[in-house]
Amino acid sequence: VQLQASGGGLVQAGGSLRLSCRASRSIYSRNTMGWYRQAPGKQRELVADTTNGGSTNYADFVKGRFTISRDNAKNTVYLQMNSLKPEDTAVYYCNYRAAWTNAYNYWGQGTLVTVSS
Repeated sequence: VQLQASGGGLVQAGGSLRLSCRASRSIYSRNTMGWYRQAPGKQRELVADTTNGGSTNYADFVKGRFTISRDNAKNTVYLQMNSLKPEDTAVYYCNYRAAWTNAYNYWGQGTLVTVSS
């Protein structure tokens, strides 16, 4: 499975960006697609994920600001990011995995989001 992410860039605080990530194929009948991020000097952390059954999960620090969605027919996941803050600056990575385990992960190349104050 190859993941191609796009949509990062530079935005001012309070602005919005939309990330997209398309998987080349889906190999798990029950799967989770999501976004993680890694800021300089910090560990990679979950931002949000969603299953192909429609369940969603958000990190507390993005609740109310970010919305994850997916198009199962296109094997594509989106992350709408509103009210961006400078602390949201990070490389955002797309993830695809089997829904029943945290193993069997596939990762995209990462897209940089920079929020200026």
